Amino acid sequence: METESLRIFCAVAAELSITQAAARLGRAPSNVTTRVQQLEADLGVGLFVRTAKRIALSTEGGQFLAYAERLLALEDEARQVVSNGASGGVLRIGSMESTAASRLPGVLAAFHVDHPATRLVLRTGPSRQIVEQVRTGALDCAFAALPDDGAELIEMGLQSMPVWVEELLLLLPPGESDVEDARQVRARSLAAFPLGCTYRSLAEDRLGIAGAPAWRVQEMNSYHAMIACVAAGACVTVLPASVLALGGAPAALRTLPLGRLATCLVWRDGFATPAFRAFSGRLQMV
Repeated sequence: METESLRIFCAVAAELSITQAAARLGRAPSNVTTRVQQLEADLGVGLFVRTAKRIALSTEGGQFLAYAERLLALEDEARQVVSNGASGGVLRIGSMESTAASRLPGVLAAFHVDHPATRLVLRTGPSRQIVEQVRTGALDCAFAALPDDGAELIEMGLQSMPVWVEELLLLLPPGESDVEDARQVRARSLAAFPLGCTYRSLAEDRLGIAGAPAWRVQEMNSYHAMIACVAAGACVTVLPASVLALGGAPAALRTLPLGRLATCLVWRDGFATPAFRAFSGRLQMV
């Protein structure tokens, strides 16, 4: 099983198009098709479900994708270590949406200036999901909000380092400017990220949503959408003050403090590629 075949497979899985994967890899479509077919023959399973106009990952293909990504990451890690970082390598970073928007642009830009040979890959998601991806090796490290003392991370074979402390705010709709406590909120809808988001869990606790059938949670994937729903008077939402400072929320909307929570860098115990050491070292100076 050649690593180049794995790279081709991962590109096709990402694009779900032979033509687009070929363009991305700088190869002829026929060559990409042949390499995928050879990989399928080697494994003895079909990795894709093919129809007249499109392809999709098969069940086996979805399972194999996680292993392929881990094998390629392990190869890159080995190259970085034995070359002492001369190869540049790849650093795959997970992040909450809020951190990616308000904290990372400057950090990533400065790191790229100092380490132009290192390719940075950023994926966003709720804290629990990206921490799990670090544990399985799908990500090298992640920025996550951790509600406990980190004991669970140690059990998972992970380490963490606090980087920023966020002031969390409950954004109120226009008709609730008189509210002084989260439990006084009259709206019965919370706009939040999907399950696994630590900020959502904190808001549900402060609002007393658990066991309250009148409450419902509207799951969204962006703070812009959440703020828009609050401005329309439909719900409340929780977000860091650093995100609110970026703009986009009407000035008339009031907020209530919900507490402070650290954003930590999380990585696997023993993971120490040159790219990661340089990146984590820079964060210690933030």
